[in-house]
Amino acid sequence: MEVVTLSDVQDNNQVKTLIQKADDNLGTLGYTEHGFRHCRLTGKAARRVLSELGSDARQAELAGIAGYMHDIGNVMGRREHDVAGAIMALKILQDMGMPLEEAADVAAAIGNHDEEEGRVVNKITAALILADKSDVHRSRVRNRDISTFDIHDRVNYAVEESKLNIEPEKRVITLFLRIDTSISQVMEYFEIFLSRMVMCRRAASFLDARFALIINEVDLL
Repeated sequence: MEVVTLSDVQDNNQVKTLIQKADDNLGTLGYTEHGFRHCRLTGKAARRVLSELGSDARQAELAGIAGYMHDIGNVMGRREHDVAGAIMALKILQDMGMPLEEAADVAAAIGNHDEEEGRVVNKITAALILADKSDVHRSRVRNRDISTFDIHDRVNYAVEESKLNIEPEKRVITLFLRIDTSISQVMEYFEIFLSRMVMCRRAASFLDARFALIINEVDLL
């Protein structure tokens, strides 16, 4: 068995190809960016969540791996991409030499990260959810013609700054957003992302923490 790290996964050619192809497919369908930028950010944030909240280093590393791989299932299609990604990740990680116990935990997190049916089943899942759902930002919008934006493009494009802050002593995880309200009103954010924020609250609770949301310096959750 091998000690597979986030760096190993990032260097894996299969993972690289799947991320690129999945993002290409979503781009064709008109979705926001789900490529290397999103994967790197999610992996880094998921690892940081567990690390700063006191989990052991290996659990934090596995959260980073789950965060980096969580969207590879999009190569098979958007519907149930979470389940497809979990199955694919399980095989890839075992092929890389990761013990089944660890690979199963990573797969469980990937298989439960989508807000439609996902549930928090372990700490890795909780960290992945918080990291993934906090990545709302202008840079994810592919279409630059504002006149043709749908609500998802408009809300993401309006977010000029996004930051996930962790206060270990207070056990508080805060998502700070700065939104240009001339492009999208705050209510539109909740219109499309309310289920994600509810999921973040449940994830934080699983980690014995509280999730907070601050938009334009106003405490909303």
